[in-house]
Amino acid sequence: MSHLISSFAMTDDDLIQAATQLVGEFRTGPDCVAGRVAAALVTAKGNVYTGICIDLVCSLGSCAEYSAIAEMLKARESEIHTIVSVCGSRIVPPCGRCRELMRQVSDANARTRIIVARGRMATLSELLPFEWKRI
Repeated sequence: MSHLISSFAMTDDDLIQAATQLVGEFRTGPDCVAGRVAAALVTAKGNVYTGICIDLVCSLGSCAEYSAIAEMLKARESEIHTIVSVCGSRIVPPCGRCRELMRQVSDANARTRIIVARGRMATLSELLPFEWKRI
């Protein structure tokens, strides 16, 4: 099931709420916990995609941002306008792996607004100032 939400005037608070509604840890078995972190993003076209993390005992798994970005890519979109990740009731910035994914998915994502706290934003290029492939 796709987590596409059409957005005409998605505010940052709306995006935070979309991610917060998905947070909720659950187990699918003794080796898999999901939902500790959720992410929501809005694309340059105004569509919203969401995802949750998957944590596995073997240390393989997937971040919530990866899940949301995969949903976006399935719809053949690649430019992220704004993204937020939530763990419990806290906003958490994306990890380095997720930052690099956003950057490599589209050069335009250097301008992506990342909500790092309520009322506080940073662009991806501010969080990832030195691109390894361009140095």
